[in-house]
Amino acid sequence: METVLAAFDSAYWQGRYATGRDGWDTHTITPPLRAYFDQLDVAHQPRILIPGAGRAYEAEYLHKRGFQQVFVADIAPEALAALAARVPDFPADHLLLADFFALPNDPPFDLIVEQTFFCALNPALRPAYARQCAALLRPGGTLMGLLFDTDFGPVQEPPFGGSKEEYRAYFALYFEFRHFETATNSLRSRQGRELFICLKKK
Repeated sequence: METVLAAFDSAYWQGRYATGRDGWDTHTITPPLRAYFDQLDVAHQPRILIPGAGRAYEAEYLHKRGFQQVFVADIAPEALAALAARVPDFPADHLLLADFFALPNDPPFDLIVEQTFFCALNPALRPAYARQCAALLRPGGTLMGLLFDTDFGPVQEPPFGGSKEEYRAYFALYFEFRHFETATNSLRSRQGRELFICLKKK
């Protein structure tokens, strides 16, 4: 097996956008996330973070539903610019050109949304990802989203796959498992290959 690259920085992701190597981009919010968002109470105005947000269709959907405390973080300017262009009234100060692992946890978030960020990270960073999600959430806060439950083989660059058993070990230290099972409403191309997760910080 070839060695995975040590880091995937801003220039790497800018290059992938520029050359159209963005197969993760579904051009819309995916059904499992839409279904979850539709049952959230907008009156509570939770503080929401979408890290590694890409073109952030999830943030667009939440914003248009009236959620005012939605923050997106990405290290690629192209990703944030795409959201700003589609949704001109999205708050500019909620577009965070920042490293997820360097984000401050004050004030904490109520909800973190995972959508193709975890699989874009060097797998060596997965324990740190789980730890940082917990650090950024308030006690009882929620980490929800989708993880690929599939093996992409000996690849050198994202996306990186994995298994339910592997993922459980990372999150069990910090979270209680409310949902951790195969998604039933994935996009056709991802049917049977995604875990829907909803985890509560301990």
